Amino acid sequence: MHLIDGNAIAKQIRGQIQGAISHLKHRKPGLAFILLGNNPASQSYIRMKKKRCEEVGILSFDCELPQETAESKLLEQIDALNKNPLIDGILIQLPLPEHIDTMRIISAVDPSKDVDGFHPLNVGKMLIGQTDGYLPCTPHGIQVLLSQSQIPTFGKHVVIVGRSNIVGKPLAAILMQKAPHCNATVTVVHSQSEHLKEICQSADILIAAMGKPHFIKKEMVKNQAVVIDVGINRVRTAEGQEAIVGDVDFNEVAPLCSRITPVPGGVGPMTIAILLSNTLLSYQRKTS
Repeated sequence: MHLIDGNAIAKQIRGQIQGAISHLKHRKPGLAFILLGNNPASQSYIRMKKKRCEEVGILSFDCELPQETAESKLLEQIDALNKNPLIDGILIQLPLPEHIDTMRIISAVDPSKDVDGFHPLNVGKMLIGQTDGYLPCTPHGIQVLLSQSQIPTFGKHVVIVGRSNIVGKPLAAILMQKAPHCNATVTVVHSQSEHLKEICQSADILIAAMGKPHFIKKEMVKNQAVVIDVGINRVRTAEGQEAIVGDVDFNEVAPLCSRITPVPGGVGPMTIAILLSNTLLSYQRKTS
């Protein structure tokens, strides 16, 4: 079993971004963060993303609004950011409060500034294999993680457990493309799938992205499979401590695998690295 070190690969990508930005002669790329309310997890994620922005030379623009902000006010704010020439990327921290229509907000972002890759136009481009949009950060981060780790996907059976719009569906669309580091045979399973264990057992590459701690057990994994754990779950240990664990029962599964990602330190750092990469790409497309 060999660990796939997402921290090391993400650090390498950030170094390349920092190098590219250090040679820019005009303004620096700009990324705007929109946060509604004071959810501690969302605040923590944004702090980490802003720290990485600062490290590579991307300017952060804060847009923190009260939880009860009206949808119309949020749309006005997005419109202002769309028109601001200093902003190359707009990140809306999800989840949004229940009174806000999330899809309407995501669709209001200028697709050329949609560095999260969630706008329907960019989702459509991803599905049909056009390369002038933006790929969503976590799925693309997983693809880069595989390619940088020299794990072939060509013709391999990839099983994705989970069908979310953020990970499962877009990752399936990316890995099945007729393109480098893709060309996989992809199966997506979920909570309603029959023969779930047997399908998982057939995977050359098993990707767990359902948000259930320790869901993937050793009897679901083929010997020498590659296992990518996307889950980030906060749980209480027997001693009453809070711990972050993945969707894979790591201690059980790891001895079977040829390669496996840890949690934390696997997929998570890649998500932020791709966000920075997309922001630089947006800047380059505007200034080239």
